[in-house]
Amino acid sequence: MQMTINGYVGGLNGENDWMTWNPDAEFIEFLNSLLDTSDTLLLGRKAAEDMINFWEDTANKNPAHPFAKKIADIPKVVFSKTLDKSIWNNTTLAKGNLAEEITSLKNQSRSPSGGKDILVFGGAGFVSSLIKEGLIDEYHLIINPTAMSNGMTIFSSLDSIRKFTPIQSKLYPGGKTVLSYKPKND
Repeated sequence: MQMTINGYVGGLNGENDWMTWNPDAEFIEFLNSLLDTSDTLLLGRKAAEDMINFWEDTANKNPAHPFAKKIADIPKVVFSKTLDKSIWNNTTLAKGNLAEEITSLKNQSRSPSGGKDILVFGGAGFVSSLIKEGLIDEYHLIINPTAMSNGMTIFSSLDSIRKFTPIQSKLYPGGKTVLSYKPKND
């Protein structure tokens, strides 16, 4: 999840003009590694409306883009209460109970036939719901060297303190810092 140094993941209306994009080879390699170890991408409907079309267009216009084709090709599950059918390629809808849908996807991913990680690409409300339900196994918080006075957060729906175990932190040459954590189960 991309965020500012003070924890915002979007402007009050979801703006993302605060994000810095000065990709370096190491950061691109990190993003590629996340995609390479995943076989499913989860999105909320609002994020899907912007992201899927953007990455499919980018992949069509620039097939050599470091990860656009990977994002376009990975099977996607869009969580929506308003859509009746998928309007995107390689995408299915999930309309049921969030915890049940995620548990089902995790069980499919852990089947004897294999399966990889499930990756989540926001948006803020969807990720906040996943956090509240304790459905995220690993966090990769991508800190942009920016701050703003107010905006959307992903941890505001918590009703109690959650503790995490640090996995790693890495400052990339382009200026982003990735903080990775696993939830503590105590």
